[in-house]
Amino acid sequence: MLEILALLTGLEPHWNKTGLRRLSRIAQAMLAMSGRVTMLGISRWTEAGGSYRSVQRFFNTVIPWASLLWVFFCQQCYRREETYLLVGDEVVVTKSGTQTHGLDRFFSSLYDKPVPGLAFFTLSLVAVTEGQAYPVSVEQVVRTAEEKAAMATAKAAKAAKKGTNDAPRSRGGRPKGRKTQPKDQVTLTAELQRISATLTALLARMAGWVTVKYLVLDGHFGNNKTLCMVRQHHLHLISKLRADSALHQPYTGAHPRGKYGARLDYHALPADWLIQQTTTRQREGTIQTHWYHGTAVHAQFAHPLNVVILEKINLRTQARAHVILFSSDLTLAATDLVDDYRLRFQIEFNFRDAKQFWGLEDFMSVKPTPVTNAANLAFFMVSLSHSLLKPRRLSQPDASILDLKAYARGYRYVTELIDLLPQKPTPGFWTQALNRFANLGRIHPPPSHPNSA
Repeated sequence: MLEILALLTGLEPHWNKTGLRRLSRIAQAMLAMSGRVTMLGISRWTEAGGSYRSVQRFFNTVIPWASLLWVFFCQQCYRREETYLLVGDEVVVTKSGTQTHGLDRFFSSLYDKPVPGLAFFTLSLVAVTEGQAYPVSVEQVVRTAEEKAAMATAKAAKAAKKGTNDAPRSRGGRPKGRKTQPKDQVTLTAELQRISATLTALLARMAGWVTVKYLVLDGHFGNNKTLCMVRQHHLHLISKLRADSALHQPYTGAHPRGKYGARLDYHALPADWLIQQTTTRQREGTIQTHWYHGTAVHAQFAHPLNVVILEKINLRTQARAHVILFSSDLTLAATDLVDDYRLRFQIEFNFRDAKQFWGLEDFMSVKPTPVTNAANLAFFMVSLSHSLLKPRRLSQPDASILDLKAYARGYRYVTELIDLLPQKPTPGFWTQALNRFANLGRIHPPPSHPNSA
């Protein structure tokens, strides 16, 4: 069915045949099934050899997902002529209870507040021309006791500082006895240490296959420590700064130790930085967008930054908004910087598909191994579904995952129906039945078939 086992054959050097057969049966069931993607739900849709006990064995087996994700990408998704960006982000899965491995409170952008759940940091390769993200590394975020204690201490100190407005202010300047430290010599946080270890392992696997120059991260990582960590891996960072960041033009005076020039005023940006101006009509009114591009320095960063400032002005209300994108690569063109950061959002579609179709929000496991397998299986199915859709989109450009699942479900219904027939049907019956059943639930019907009556 759908040649899934053939697609997985290339993974044999990295995993045993028994595991790959189970993965093939489970993938077929996940494509055809409806409802929540749990172990019990999967077992109800598997064919012969996919009992509930077999599904349990699969989820309780230690699986080399890092190798499987990477090798599958190289064999089925990689194109030599394509340019790739490395994109990273954290996805939060809400969970209740107290026993699930790694359960903690993580900030969710969907709820705009910290929520109880699990977090997985994912790295994906984004094809620039194709505009498609492929997951290649998934690691669960498990905070140590020391990290939790440090976060609680920092939170208590912040609350105490906020509640003592009448307390005497400390003297400004550097504390007594502290010496100047180079800004490129930083102590990485526990979060950045985890990401650095993941990057090291992934770049070692990528050596000789894919060469990437940029790591694209969201505004949470728009700081000097992240930039220094990324540069340690010989990559350039593309990220976003706060809209009120204190940026300065480079110093151009005669002082030998001068570093900071005039501070940027976001209401009167330098005229020589303006490179582009566009006007669009939206529901809120006519929006005028100014693109400013230049090199800026920041007191908290060790190196100058390649900055693009997008200023949006509502011509009716004169309201202004600014988006500040930056890169450590000073030679990167402004349009390329903006386009590369926009491609970062492709990883969000990976998260959406993993949650909506492949069970990232549904699994009910609590132990470390089943949790790891459930999350990695969801992201593996993201890559597998794209591989199955590629040949279909040659004749059906609008084919979606819902169409693929409808086809898989129709295929399963037809095989069950034919097994019940008392006599072997005519050769054309299979095609007619599959075309009829596969159209049920499709969003984009395929082109009409001459035999589909």
